[in-house]
Formats: sequence, structure tokens, C-alpha cells
Amino acid sequence: MNCTPKLGLENRVRVPEVQFFMGRHDIQTRERAVELMERGLGAIALARELAISSSITEKWIHSYKAVGREVFLSMGSKHMAYDYETKLSAVRAFLEDGLTRQEVMSKHAITSPTSLDRWVKAYRDGGPEALEPKPKGRPRSKCADRPAMTREQELEEENRRLRAEVAYLKKLRSLEAAKREPGRNAR
Repeated sequence: MNCTPKLGLENRVRVPEVQFFMGRHDIQTRERAVELMERGLGAIALARELAISSSITEKWIHSYKAVGREVFLSMGSKHMAYDYETKLSAVRAFLEDGLTRQEVMSKHAITSPTSLDRWVKAYRDGGPEALEPKPKGRPRSKCADRPAMTREQELEEENRRLRAEVAYLKKLRSLEAAKREPGRNAR
């Protein structure tokens, strides 16, 4: 006896080129999800109807309630970047004002609960500075912790390097001259 419910998977065809919204789910699936959420379906019923994981539908319901239909449907189509002030305000509203995750997401138009969770963790670990944007590109010096050298220090460094180079070349010349001396075994 087969106890597995029939989910209609045989009729679902996933085309990789179309699956760009919120990971691997196409816009039609997300629009259908919105229709079903508006009819009041919960995460498990939504998961069964759409033949997707209930953990995904739980996140979808949470996001939909927080940001609304239009933003929910556009989520995943482009990367959302938030400025420092938005991040800090959202974290403080969550930690200090006691707003729920959903209320904070709605108030600040944050599309992903994961982003908020990351900001809260960073804030707890490193304070407000942890939310500041990271500089792009490579650091200018190999030792970012080392203070910049003055012009005089740079010249002294170059002088040491050149003296070492001259000493190396003198040693190399003397070794080559020793090889050419008569009576030495040339290899």
C-alpha cells in the first residue's frame, strides 16, 4: 500500500534559465505561493501544494508578511544593499526597542530575515563598527597593521636593500672568477 500523497510532481518541469527568483524557484511558483498565502494557507499546506520544502515556505510566509506582495515577488531578482544607518537602526529596533523580526523587516523594508540575523550577530560581537561597510579591493601595503613609513625611513630601507644587492653581486663575481682560475676543477 502506497501512503505517499500525490503531489503532482510529474507535471512540474523546472527550466534552469527561469529559476532565478529566491534560489531555484521560478516566478510562477512564487506568484502561486502569494495567491495561496492570501487565501490563508499555512507553511505545510503551502509546501504540499507547491511541492517544495516546508522550511522554505515558512521563510516565504514570514517575508511576505514583513514586506508585502510586490517586494516579495521581486526578492532575489537583484542583490539588496543596505547602508550603515539602515542596518544600525534595524538592529537597535530589534535589540533595544524589542520589535519582532517581522516588525523590523517591515519598518525598514528588509527583504531577508537572514540579513537581519547577520547584522544582529555582528553588532553583538563587534558593536556598531561591525556594521560599517568593508573597504573594497586589496590593502595598499602588505602589512596593513604596520604604520606608514616616513620618506626618510623609506630611503634607509632602500639603502639597506641596495647594499645587500651590491654585496651579493660582489660575492657572485668572486665565485665566478675563482672558477676561471687555472688549477681549479671547473664544473
